[in-house]
Amino acid sequence: MEILIAREQIDKETLDALAKEWHHSLVKGVADISRLIVALGGEWHIDANNRLIEDGSEQKNLWGFNLYPKESGDKAIEYNSLINIRPMQGNRSMEIMDEETRKAVRKVVALTVPFLGL
Repeated sequence: MEILIAREQIDKETLDALAKEWHHSLVKGVADISRLIVALGGEWHIDANNRLIEDGSEQKNLWGFNLYPKESGDKAIEYNSLINIRPMQGNRSMEIMDEETRKAVRKVVALTVPFLGL
Protein backbone atom coordinates (compact mmCIF):
# COMPACT_ATOMS: atom_id res chain seq x y z
CA MET A 1 0.00 0.00 0.00
CA GLU A 2 1.28 3.45 -0.85
CA ILE A 3 1.48 6.36 1.51
CA LEU A 4 -2.00 7.83 1.62
CA ILE A 5 -2.59 11.58 1.48
CA ALA A 6 -5.90 11.97 3.27
CA ARG A 7 -7.77 15.09 2.22
CA GLU A 8 -11.07 13.74 3.56
CA GLN A 9 -12.13 11.32 6.27
CA ILE A 10 -10.84 7.79 6.07
CA ASP A 11 -12.51 4.73 7.57
CA LYS A 12 -11.25 2.26 10.15
CA GLU A 13 -10.59 -0.40 7.53
CA THR A 14 -8.20 1.92 5.67
CA LEU A 15 -6.27 2.77 8.84
CA ASP A 16 -6.11 -0.90 9.82
CA ALA A 17 -4.77 -1.79 6.35
CA LEU A 18 -2.06 0.86 6.67
CA ALA A 19 -1.08 -0.50 10.07
CA LYS A 20 -0.95 -4.07 8.79
CA GLU A 21 1.17 -3.05 5.80
CA TRP A 22 3.81 -1.10 7.71
CA HIS A 23 4.09 -1.49 11.50
CA HIS A 24 1.16 -3.71 12.60
CA SER A 25 0.16 -1.83 15.76
CA LEU A 26 0.73 1.75 14.61
CA VAL A 27 0.60 4.04 11.61
CA LYS A 28 3.18 6.76 11.11
CA GLY A 29 1.76 10.03 9.91
CA VAL A 30 2.57 13.62 9.09
CA ALA A 31 0.11 16.49 9.39
CA ASP A 32 0.19 19.66 7.34
CA ILE A 33 -1.33 22.07 9.84
CA SER A 34 -1.71 24.76 7.19
CA ARG A 35 -3.41 22.71 4.46
CA LEU A 36 -5.37 20.53 6.92
CA ILE A 37 -4.30 17.25 5.36
CA VAL A 38 -2.31 14.25 6.58
CA ALA A 39 -0.09 11.66 4.95
CA LEU A 40 -0.37 8.20 6.51
CA GLY A 41 1.87 5.18 6.13
CA GLY A 42 5.47 4.54 5.29
CA GLU A 43 8.33 2.95 7.12
CA TRP A 44 9.60 6.29 8.43
CA HIS A 45 7.90 9.64 9.07
CA ILE A 46 10.19 11.21 6.48
CA ASP A 47 8.50 9.06 3.79
CA ALA A 48 5.12 10.69 4.49
CA ASN A 49 6.85 14.05 4.98
CA ASN A 50 8.43 13.85 1.53
CA ARG A 51 5.15 12.79 -0.05
CA LEU A 52 3.50 15.95 1.31
CA ILE A 53 6.38 18.12 0.11
CA GLU A 54 5.90 16.63 -3.37
CA ASP A 55 2.21 17.52 -3.05
CA GLY A 56 2.96 21.19 -2.32
CA SER A 57 3.33 21.38 1.46
CA GLU A 58 5.97 23.51 3.18
CA GLN A 59 8.31 21.85 5.70
CA LYS A 60 7.57 24.44 8.40
CA ASN A 61 3.94 23.23 8.51
CA LEU A 62 4.66 19.49 8.71
CA TRP A 63 4.66 17.62 12.02
CA GLY A 64 5.03 13.90 12.66
CA PHE A 65 2.88 11.67 14.84
CA ASN A 66 1.97 8.02 15.40
CA LEU A 67 -1.54 6.62 15.44
CA TYR A 68 -2.64 3.47 17.24
CA PRO A 69 -5.74 2.15 15.44
CA LYS A 70 -6.84 -0.09 18.32
CA GLU A 71 -6.86 2.81 20.81
CA SER A 72 -9.02 5.91 21.20
CA GLY A 73 -8.69 9.41 22.59
CA ASP A 74 -5.30 10.41 24.03
CA LYS A 75 -4.00 6.84 23.79
CA ALA A 76 -4.55 6.80 20.01
CA ILE A 77 -1.96 9.46 19.18
CA GLU A 78 1.59 10.34 20.12
CA TYR A 79 3.43 13.41 18.91
CA ASN A 80 6.83 11.82 18.45
CA SER A 81 8.99 11.83 15.31
CA LEU A 82 12.51 12.64 14.18
CA ILE A 83 11.08 15.20 11.75
CA ASN A 84 9.84 17.20 14.75
CA ILE A 85 13.38 18.13 15.81
CA ARG A 86 13.45 21.75 14.67
CA PRO A 87 15.62 24.08 16.71
CA MET A 88 14.90 26.98 14.32
CA GLN A 89 11.18 26.58 15.09
CA GLY A 90 11.77 26.20 18.83
CA ASN A 91 11.29 22.42 18.98
CA ARG A 92 14.50 20.69 20.09
CA SER A 93 12.90 17.32 20.75
CA MET A 94 11.36 14.45 18.82
CA GLU A 95 8.23 15.22 20.84
CA ILE A 96 6.13 18.22 19.78
CA MET A 97 6.62 20.45 22.82
CA ASP A 98 4.44 23.45 21.90
CA GLU A 99 0.87 22.91 23.06
CA GLU A 100 -0.63 25.00 20.23
CA THR A 101 1.20 22.92 17.63
CA ARG A 102 -0.04 19.73 19.32
CA LYS A 103 -3.59 21.05 19.22
CA ALA A 104 -3.23 21.93 15.54
CA VAL A 105 -1.93 18.44 14.71
CA ARG A 106 -4.68 16.80 16.75
CA LYS A 107 -7.33 18.91 15.00
CA VAL A 108 -6.14 17.88 11.52
CA VAL A 109 -5.89 14.21 12.51
CA ALA A 110 -9.34 14.31 14.16
CA LEU A 111 -10.85 15.67 10.93
CA THR A 112 -9.26 12.87 8.93
CA VAL A 113 -9.63 9.97 11.36
CA PRO A 114 -12.76 10.84 13.38
CA PHE A 115 -13.40 7.33 14.72
CA LEU A 116 -10.33 7.56 17.01
CA GLY A 117 -12.15 10.01 19.27
CA LEU A 118 -9.51 12.69 19.21
